Amino acid sequence: MRAFKGWLLVVILGWPLVVSSQGFQPITPAEAGFDAERLERLTGTFDAYAASGRLAGGVILVLRDGKAVVNHAFGHRDVDARDPMRADALFRIASQTKAIVSVGILMLQEEGRLLLTDPVSTYLPEFGKTTITIRHLLMHAAGIGYSVPNTDISGWYFAHRTEPMRELVRRMPTQPFIEPPGDRFVYGYATDILGVVIEDITGMSLESFLAQRIFGPLKMTDTRFFVPVSERNRLAVVYSATAERGIVRAPDPGGAVGQGHYVEGPRTAQSGGAGLVSTARDYGRFLQMLLDGGELDGVRILSPKSVALMTIDHFDGRYGRPGLGFGLGFEVVTDVGARGVPGEVGDYGWGGAYHSHYWVSPKDRLVVVFMTQLIQATASDAHGKLRTLLYQAME
Repeated sequence: MRAFKGWLLVVILGWPLVVSSQGFQPITPAEAGFDAERLERLTGTFDAYAASGRLAGGVILVLRDGKAVVNHAFGHRDVDARDPMRADALFRIASQTKAIVSVGILMLQEEGRLLLTDPVSTYLPEFGKTTITIRHLLMHAAGIGYSVPNTDISGWYFAHRTEPMRELVRRMPTQPFIEPPGDRFVYGYATDILGVVIEDITGMSLESFLAQRIFGPLKMTDTRFFVPVSERNRLAVVYSATAERGIVRAPDPGGAVGQGHYVEGPRTAQSGGAGLVSTARDYGRFLQMLLDGGELDGVRILSPKSVALMTIDHFDGRYGRPGLGFGLGFEVVTDVGARGVPGEVGDYGWGGAYHSHYWVSPKDRLVVVFMTQLIQATASDAHGKLRTLLYQAME
């Protein structure tokens, strides 16, 4: 084992595992209950995806019992610059922000500062003509989609906005919503509204609340809404998939399908629904906290009962996807056979618009984080291959 530039290269049965000296303790595949040769199919497949231009690059982090059995950086952070991907690369995590803000809401309930049954109008008076509750927002059952007719609000991307989210949210109830609250799952601005609820209750910016109450205690040192200029060379470049040319750099200037305004932008709108930048390591620590019942390294963020409440189906079979339900911030597995892919009942997870993805398996004691930056990725089978190749290596 040799150290270089703050990293450790561990060679295990002939394959490399790169683990930050500030990250998770490594564990051999055999110790973690995986076949090492079969696990090479996973890392080798994603190396090949990068080599063939199906993905620019990314990071795969797999934790079992809180230890890193895979921490694999593949491909390039920037293909044109031939800059290799690093395990500490920064990624726009888009809707993976939702789980973090949802945890913040549950923390406030545990402190007696709100109830999930409270009307949203208790905190945001502009919602006074609605019957939306905090729980509706957590479930995405408030009937609010990703567009507000007859306003300037459309799409999930806000990093280019020059006004704070509080002002944008004020305009959201001005038009009828897609569905009545509670009737069905409608994906949209619900968690952005929850971020503003947090600001109203605490008197803090969302960024300050998350930094003080979640990121700091969990040592998530690289998770924030905007990237310092000094760190710009750690931010992975966004690519788009094309039928003719494979992956191509998404255009500048930003917007939802470009490189965005995470380095050079107004740094004003802190989107609780899709705004954060993070690393595989940081997000892994957040998920490991949930898997461990709301506590990590002796720091308690949530009670086990709150974690359990977040990670069960709240739709009573009405979510609309076979074998799946939705909890308070997470999609949850209710029937493995109906879903038709490897996993266990009780698994929960979600992903982001830039094709990042994650899941937690309480039964298998797993945390899986997949970070990449590919938008317009509908033809990609990366998520399915990741899941299948991981589980085929499990003994």
